Amino acid sequence: MLRVFQNDLYLPDEFMLTLELVPGKDSIGRSVDTVMGIAGDSFSDGRLTAVSMTDNPGGNPSLSPDVLGHEIFKVGMDVIVHVTCRDLNRVGMESRALQLAMMGMKNLLTLTGDYTGKGFGGQGAPVFDLDAVSLLMMLEQVNDRLYEAGDPDGFFTGCAVSPFKYTEAESFVQYAKLCRKISAGASFVITQLGYDARKFAELMTVMKQLEIELPVIGSIYLLSPHSARIMNKGLIPGAVVTDKLLAKVQSEWQDPKVGRRKAIERAAKQGAILKGLGYRGMHLGGVHKEFDTVGQILDQMQAIQDRWEQFLPEFDDPVPGGFYAFPGSSVNPDRSNLFGHQPATIHWMERIHYELMKAMHERFFNLEGKHAATLARIAQWIDQQPLAARLLEFFENTAKYALLGCKQCGDCGIQHLAFLCPESQCPKHTRNGACGGSRQGRCEVYPDRPCVWVRTHKRVSHDGTCQDLLSGCIAPRMWELNQTSSWLNFHLKRDHQSVSTGLEKYCRLDACQMTFCEHYGQTESRKRKV
Repeated sequence: MLRVFQNDLYLPDEFMLTLELVPGKDSIGRSVDTVMGIAGDSFSDGRLTAVSMTDNPGGNPSLSPDVLGHEIFKVGMDVIVHVTCRDLNRVGMESRALQLAMMGMKNLLTLTGDYTGKGFGGQGAPVFDLDAVSLLMMLEQVNDRLYEAGDPDGFFTGCAVSPFKYTEAESFVQYAKLCRKISAGASFVITQLGYDARKFAELMTVMKQLEIELPVIGSIYLLSPHSARIMNKGLIPGAVVTDKLLAKVQSEWQDPKVGRRKAIERAAKQGAILKGLGYRGMHLGGVHKEFDTVGQILDQMQAIQDRWEQFLPEFDDPVPGGFYAFPGSSVNPDRSNLFGHQPATIHWMERIHYELMKAMHERFFNLEGKHAATLARIAQWIDQQPLAARLLEFFENTAKYALLGCKQCGDCGIQHLAFLCPESQCPKHTRNGACGGSRQGRCEVYPDRPCVWVRTHKRVSHDGTCQDLLSGCIAPRMWELNQTSSWLNFHLKRDHQSVSTGLEKYCRLDACQMTFCEHYGQTESRKRKV
């Protein structure tokens, strides 16, 4: 049986509302009763399509969204379950997927997830065995098994994107990863949090340029001084509240009654703008106590939605010096050229490192190169000689640690990141593109250093090969090769670049990359094998 969420999502005249609920840290008591009460009232109201259940937000332990979501599902309210890659490896995630399927919970929002927070005895070990792209491919594979077993309804999977990025590099890698998520099977898109109408419009314009026709839901959050302050500080990865907006919210809440009324008005106006811009719906968060607030937002939005353009100046809140893909207004941007790309300039040391690694890779790690057969025979001989293998391993580990900070994963992925290491230089080990948590080009987890995908974009932009960031989907790391020679594994065709993992058929290589590259002023994309 089709999910109600799916039905509403594709009704052409339906502007839908989903409500985000956050499970607490207790399995019984007031927090559970409150969430169940809001969900029950949502069902009774009849104007909401579904509620979504967060998955340990902020990386901190909370009640499972699966069990609480199932209780809500039994009431009759459709549920979207957030599935993140932070806490389980691929085996655990597949097991969880099967559990969700048996429970009838088929609407999934796939996310790489926030970095891990504190639990019993201190900070938990971050897993990130998969990223959002490889998770989507895994769920497509599970879907095939469900169909074969006689289940007529597979998972209905969505993804997130953050248009609220204010450097060109961050914007590009967000949209590039969106293409990969769509390649991997995403059926709907939900945005991150922000209050910039020009960025909301930018996303819709980019998707039209890329000929992406998936339904998009815009996120809205009911701002209080506390939530505005922590978003302003960057403590909620990917959420953007400017200094100007923070000051405005704090001023409004000097009188709590006025503050609450203004927050409701802001959410209603933002919902009206999203509808006017062509979004399929809005995803409302920040409602933690009672459903009445949601009803007031919907009532006000209904009354003002035809005047949505009047409210655009209130959401013209750009980050000073921030990047926008298109010139012009939020309503009528100049769509003549996606990004208006100019090659990036990079530091001379960065350029030397990139050119050195690129030349070495082309000469020694190219399966189609003229020396490939000879290098394969040498690798086969070394692999059979223990002493030679140990000497090669010592030389390889020393050189790669000095050049890349190598972690000896045995399944090298530097060629996917312009010769930067995803294991040592990304805390989430992402091989398919940037997470949504970077802020002004800095890493979510280590703000003192740049996001490795920002560095990657600058390298390929300088080199004129930005299309490489849209070339198919990258398979996850092969853990069976850990602490072995990636050089031997490459030439003996034991790594992810040569071994079929069965994921090839779950990645549509031409989802949007050609259109993207044409608009971005790049040459034809070279498709990579999964």
